[in-house]
Amino acid sequence: MSPLWRIARAIWGEERTALARGLALSVIVLLAGAALLGLSGWFVTATGAAGVAGIGIAFDVFRPSAGVRMLALGRTAARYGERILTHDATLRSLARLRLRVLDGLSMQPVETLARLRSPSMLNRVTADVDALDGVAIRLVFPILAGGVTLVAAGALLVWLVAPVVALWVVGTLATGAALAMIVEGRRAIAPAAEAEAARQALRSAAVEHLRARAILTFAGSLLSERAQVLAHDAAARTAERRLTQLDRRAATMASGSAMLAAAGALAIGGQMALEEAITPAAAAIAVFAALALAEALAPLHRGIAEIGRMRDAAARLAPTLEARQDPRSSVGHVGEVEPGLSLRGVSVAAPGSATALIRPIDLHVAPGEIVALTGRSGRGKSTLLNAISGLAQPLSGTILLDGSAPDDLSEGTLRARLGYLPQASRLVSGTIRSNLRLAAPDVTDGQMQTLLTDLGLWPALAPRGGLDMALGEGGTGLSGGEARRVALARVILRHPAILLLDEPTEGLDPNSANGVLATIKSHLPNAAVLLATHRDTDLSACDRKLTIKSIS
Repeated sequence: MSPLWRIARAIWGEERTALARGLALSVIVLLAGAALLGLSGWFVTATGAAGVAGIGIAFDVFRPSAGVRMLALGRTAARYGERILTHDATLRSLARLRLRVLDGLSMQPVETLARLRSPSMLNRVTADVDALDGVAIRLVFPILAGGVTLVAAGALLVWLVAPVVALWVVGTLATGAALAMIVEGRRAIAPAAEAEAARQALRSAAVEHLRARAILTFAGSLLSERAQVLAHDAAARTAERRLTQLDRRAATMASGSAMLAAAGALAIGGQMALEEAITPAAAAIAVFAALALAEALAPLHRGIAEIGRMRDAAARLAPTLEARQDPRSSVGHVGEVEPGLSLRGVSVAAPGSATALIRPIDLHVAPGEIVALTGRSGRGKSTLLNAISGLAQPLSGTILLDGSAPDDLSEGTLRARLGYLPQASRLVSGTIRSNLRLAAPDVTDGQMQTLLTDLGLWPALAPRGGLDMALGEGGTGLSGGEARRVALARVILRHPAILLLDEPTEGLDPNSANGVLATIKSHLPNAAVLLATHRDTDLSACDRKLTIKSIS
């Protein structure tokens, strides 16, 4: 099953009832349009023929004219309802799809999540979800509604006109739609992918340019960087023009098939009328119905132009959507419980490698104890902490958290028991209060203020709004040391039984670093703390240290 088809099934499954109603209304709209024009053509032709025959005074004009009004009003109402149902259902389904994407991404390896911090990757994920809004509206619905409409219209033409006319009209329109999808759809795959890549490059370049204007100005590179952004813009517009040309060609093929169907219906119906096999009015029905059924093909051309974009987006997102969230059981390891953190013969490797970075480690950190993990930079300290936290798998050995292996704990239990401050901790846009309450929704303002005071942050935050201080994207508005301490406060507020810290005092002066470590001890006196560091200030506050030994 193709990724695009899997995505279409997922969208349909989310809003089956609303989308089914919208599809039914789409068919009603198309049939009403064909019936409206067919009835109008029959009415005009029959009225003229009655006048020529001299029986116009006896001709019933009221019921056909009432039918025309009813079809016109019904078509308008059905169109309105179809737009509301299909667009609303699609947007709701995409909102759920975004949550499923986030769920799937949260289960990815830590190295994959680290790459997602780049603007280009975030833009890519966002654009892929946005691209899928056309799967139902521009692709699936036009195909299904158009197919049902052609079948129903063909049956009516067999009844009202003649089988040969119905076969010509429906066959010509169906062939035109199929050729447009096959020929132009294939041609559009590569240009659609190129256009999407150009749009993403333009977005990333524009964001980076706006963010770095001050640096570029002082470096004397503002104008040259601006020229590069404009070059990306020109490339994006060129790619969009190619898609527009494909869109127009597909539309031309669809309208051409409609004109051919109408011309053939006129020729066949006219000949049958001359032979008195059908009436001229019946022949007119087929001609005008063929013209009206062109509307069934009209929505296809935009979907054809974007099928490459939708296909590529589905291929990237389908594996993420199929990731299973939290495969661990909710019950921990049963057996002898050893409080604290225990490592037994644990070794780790770099992401994607099977070569050990460090020699196997045996270590036990008891509750209330702080152990420093030391070693040269790049030798595996952060990788080891990632493995302990459950964000990566160890190469060998056993990890126990209060006697339980991380894989034996549910995600909620694991995160409640273990706190982790990695080197690249991030804050989110919002206020200081909202950032801290991500970890502890029930924490009070007084508790937050006390902790920030102990960390030496409150004097700097209070003049800028305190807990209501607004932060920008990624926590901008704070210095590096301030952001680091707010992230640490967020971890402390969870009151974990086991705490992992990766360079927690990086960027702080010795006095501030001592204050941070003293705060950790006072607020988490019973936590087992493993602290990766290379600073003498941190070592002096630890109970003991373990120097990891690399293989080389």
